[in-house]
Amino acid sequence: MNQALRNRLETMSRRFDEIEATLAHPAGDFDQTRYTALVKERAQLEAPVEAHRRLVKTERELEASRQLARESDGEMRALAEEEAQNLRERAETLESELQQLMIPRDPDDDKDVFVEIRAGAGGDEAAIFGGDLARAYMRFAERLGMRVELVSESASDAGGYKEIVFAVKGNGSAEPYRYFKHESGVHRVQRVPATEAQGRIHTSTATVAVLPEVEENVDVEIRPSDLQIDTYKASGAGGQYVNKTESAIRITHVPTGIVVASQQERSQQQNRERAMQMLRATLYDRKIREQEEALGTMRRSQVGTGDRSEKIRTYNFPQDRVTDHRINRNFGNIRGIMDGDIGQIVDELLADERARLLAGEASAV
Repeated sequence: MNQALRNRLETMSRRFDEIEATLAHPAGDFDQTRYTALVKERAQLEAPVEAHRRLVKTERELEASRQLARESDGEMRALAEEEAQNLRERAETLESELQQLMIPRDPDDDKDVFVEIRAGAGGDEAAIFGGDLARAYMRFAERLGMRVELVSESASDAGGYKEIVFAVKGNGSAEPYRYFKHESGVHRVQRVPATEAQGRIHTSTATVAVLPEVEENVDVEIRPSDLQIDTYKASGAGGQYVNKTESAIRITHVPTGIVVASQQERSQQQNRERAMQMLRATLYDRKIREQEEALGTMRRSQVGTGDRSEKIRTYNFPQDRVTDHRINRNFGNIRGIMDGDIGQIVDELLADERARLLAGEASAV
């Protein structure tokens, strides 16, 4: 491990201790915003700092064993050399672990997200599948201690949704974008639909877009003159109130044709603010994608048109198999996965991301 990385780890270790002391003995009035920021920072530092401290301890023990071997002979020397070999292997393992932990993080990982699911090819079954995906994601988020807030929905008469948008909020230590970012793309399902009378297997798709929320200070230009704002009566949750009041907001960004909507809040102003948040996130996502494509850099798969051939994952019910085509991995227990048990798939995708980053960043580290 080079000295620059060691110095960086020492700095991180000192910062970790400072945060620990601050959280244990807060001074002055309680500041929730600062407390949340410190908890997030501590969570980001904990793994590399602990690995670094184990490495330092192991290296000290290794040097002591080497010294003992130099000063001893006979059986004692053999034991000291054997211990030194074991410690050397442990140190190499810890160095490898640290290299992976020090891979540059995605700056959006800890951001809250908007998840947008649209029915693709397949008619009513595509809408039903979109509803199944929404339910799986919501349950997965709740298992991680995240909060889910419905933004807008367009229900299908056959069940499920033509389109549904919901926000996933972190809880201080959870990282919504990190766990959901690889879900963007086309998802394909193969099964016998509830609407199929003759038992034939159908293939349908739904598209998923995951957008990190964007802070107000991020450079995203939105001119009021570019916006077409419409109000309408909401049809989702909220009882009779939403059906009698035009509280729902639909915003069209005329230059790009992007349309966002919010209908779950009780007032036009609240729905307008939520819709504007999603518009900012969508425009920012488009801006970053265009910049990276112009530079020729790789990026996660995008939604595309929803055609059956544009897929990142296939859910094959007859064979009880879920296949993620980006990492070429198969997973069983499809019922559990559709019930929100997608942690194993997410972990495999994150591991693949780390491996690719390590291959590309190792020399820089």
